[in-house]
Amino acid sequence: MLAITIAIFIPFLAALLVPFIYKRVRSRNIGWFVMSVPLVLFIYLASFIPAIAGGKTYIHTIKWIDSAGINFTTYLDGLSMIFGLLITGVGSLVILYSIYYLSEREALGRFYVYLLMFMGSMLGVIFSDNLMVLYVFWELTSISSFLLIAFWYHRKKSRYGAQKSMLITVSGGVGMLVGFIMLHTMTGSFSVREIIATIGQYTNESLFLPAMLLVLLGAFTKSAQFPFHIWLPDAMEAPTPVSAYLHSATMVKAGIYLVARFTPVFGGEAVWFYTVTGVGIFTLFWGSVNAVRQTDLKALLAYSTISQLGLIMSLFGLGSAALNEGYSADSVIYTQATFAALFHLINHSTFKGALFMVVGIVDHQVGTRDIRRLGGLMSLMPVTFTIAVIGSFSMAGLPPFNGFLSKEMFFESVLNVRNLDIFAMGPLMGSLLPVVAWIASVLTFVYSMIIVFQTFLGKHQPDRLDRKAFEAPVGMLIAPSILALFVVGIFFFPNVVGKYLLKPAMASVLPPFEGAEGLVPHITAWHGFNGAIMMTIGVIVVGGLLYFFLRYWRGVYSLAPMRWNLDSMYNGLLTQAEKASSFLTRTYMTGYLRDYLAYIFVFFILTVGGGLLWTGGFSIDFSNDAPITVSEYIIIFVMMGASIAIIFVKSRMTAILLNGVLGYSIAILFVVFRAPDLALTQIIVETVTTALFLLCFYFLPEWSKEKSTRSLKVFKGIIAISVGTVVTVLALVVQGNKMFESISVYFEDAYELAGGKNIVNTILGDFRAFDTMLEVVVLFIAGIGVFTLIKLKAGKGDEDVED
Repeated sequence: MLAITIAIFIPFLAALLVPFIYKRVRSRNIGWFVMSVPLVLFIYLASFIPAIAGGKTYIHTIKWIDSAGINFTTYLDGLSMIFGLLITGVGSLVILYSIYYLSEREALGRFYVYLLMFMGSMLGVIFSDNLMVLYVFWELTSISSFLLIAFWYHRKKSRYGAQKSMLITVSGGVGMLVGFIMLHTMTGSFSVREIIATIGQYTNESLFLPAMLLVLLGAFTKSAQFPFHIWLPDAMEAPTPVSAYLHSATMVKAGIYLVARFTPVFGGEAVWFYTVTGVGIFTLFWGSVNAVRQTDLKALLAYSTISQLGLIMSLFGLGSAALNEGYSADSVIYTQATFAALFHLINHSTFKGALFMVVGIVDHQVGTRDIRRLGGLMSLMPVTFTIAVIGSFSMAGLPPFNGFLSKEMFFESVLNVRNLDIFAMGPLMGSLLPVVAWIASVLTFVYSMIIVFQTFLGKHQPDRLDRKAFEAPVGMLIAPSILALFVVGIFFFPNVVGKYLLKPAMASVLPPFEGAEGLVPHITAWHGFNGAIMMTIGVIVVGGLLYFFLRYWRGVYSLAPMRWNLDSMYNGLLTQAEKASSFLTRTYMTGYLRDYLAYIFVFFILTVGGGLLWTGGFSIDFSNDAPITVSEYIIIFVMMGASIAIIFVKSRMTAILLNGVLGYSIAILFVVFRAPDLALTQIIVETVTTALFLLCFYFLPEWSKEKSTRSLKVFKGIIAISVGTVVTVLALVVQGNKMFESISVYFEDAYELAGGKNIVNTILGDFRAFDTMLEVVVLFIAGIGVFTLIKLKAGKGDEDVED
């Protein structure tokens, strides 16, 4: 369907319009225009819910680089529908929230341009069926998120956080690109749908496992899985609307989407199961451990997001076990983990988005997020407190909130692992997962209580706050209130979500189980006293005790040596890389042109000359050469004498004249070879350049003789002779050998292939289209640079801007 393709580009088109509209409306009003974009897209996508729930999918292809298998193909199914609704729905609420959160003094035009770029990029990721197109949008999310995180670029921490997120996520994305290329090498297709349909015959290929691990690398870096999670806490330097959007509902969920989308490709393999499950469960544990130690509310939410993403990731890993043996009555029980992952994906976006907005409200109203300075805000900010309770208790897995339902399913899934008899899983592994999951959930309960009780209850400390506390404006409360209503509403009507959103998504993640009985379980808040409910009761009891005695045991965090953490390793790696690059740069950047030319020539000698030696390409054939006449010999010897004489003359004037002799000799050769047009061009160019040389050199100081050591002169001589020899031999080798068939035959059909009668034009405009396009882009960028310099030129009376 073309409309889905258009939906991807609507945010980009709106981003182009924002600067023009921003100049003509009040700063705050630009937000209402921007909010209409995701709102309209959300309503449009929602209109497809009944059809998608009925099993229908939509696909549309725009031919792009068809010969390479790269086409702009969009695909709307149950999985992309969930993410599309989250991107546009939460995006609408975030923009509404930002209208009241951000000051009119901020660069709102720039902010909304970046936000719309990110929104369009995320839609491109989830709707793209072609791997190469998906990768382009994948990296665009990293670029646009970099711009959003660094929005307050005057802050050092904002720049640091943006750089960190860019380096880690882009590095993972490049690895993912290599994995995509490996998949194409195996299957011969860039289409995700085609790869899923045919992957069964390629699982024994040597590239299958490396492709799997590289795809997971991209997913883990983007979704902040251990040990790549370190970028997310530093990214919290972004404005709170950015954190609520990127780091709870969209960007960090891109890696989750990738794992879900490629589960039909790699799921059922032991390596996929252990890697996704293991990394996810450890990330869940590690994030919850670090969240408890935080004193900044936003940092706490950052680590809680890491933890919750690990929970979702581990569930997708557990659910992939169902693909190992195909559909059976026994294997369907493991699909519940995938169902729980999709369910918690939605739930997490609702309660975490609300919590980020709550923290933003607290910071906006009292001027701090430091838990040690907060307390007693319940009576002063009752609505904010209510939303905080709903979001925190849902994150803790308490009823009557949607987080309770998906957390129960999570417990049931890890308990079911004990019955798993595939992948050589022993009883120790089966028992370890529930234990780690339970401990992490206890800590999740603790930090959820910290958000509520240490922020809103306890003693109010007005003297430690930057501003007097009072309730936020109504406009700022609307968006988190809507999310809080979803948190409660989903708890009471979970099967509506299950029927219309989760069921078609399950068919996308586990295609062999589509239509299987029990694939989509009936969700109930109470299902008897079983292992899951007993784990929940244990979480509440133990978590409550740990929170009550928090001040007595929180000191254990001080025992860990901070200098050995992953952030320190990252910073150390950057420092060493900068030192190494500085040393390397100082070594070869001498400031002398002769050295730079020497580098180029030596590299040329080694690569070209070495290549000829390595391949044994010194085969020269003179049999088909035309005879050389006496006049041609005379011209050649004149050119040789002039070129050698230039090196030894002591006058610039003489050197310029000898250089002119070379140019005019070439023109004479063109005349001898019956190429008058080239000869005329050569004469004109040589005349102009000689005149310019004379003009420029007239104003230069006297030519002083360079003092060089004998060894340096010998070195230069060797390079000069070697380059000349290699070029001469290469020309003779190329003339006498044809290793490949000439491509000129291909251009003879230029009219049929490209529709142009002028072969030169068709080569430039069609056969070399990308090369020509990039050349135009370079000229365009240079033009923008010149225009910018002209516009920024200081006028008369302006202050000196050189500093």
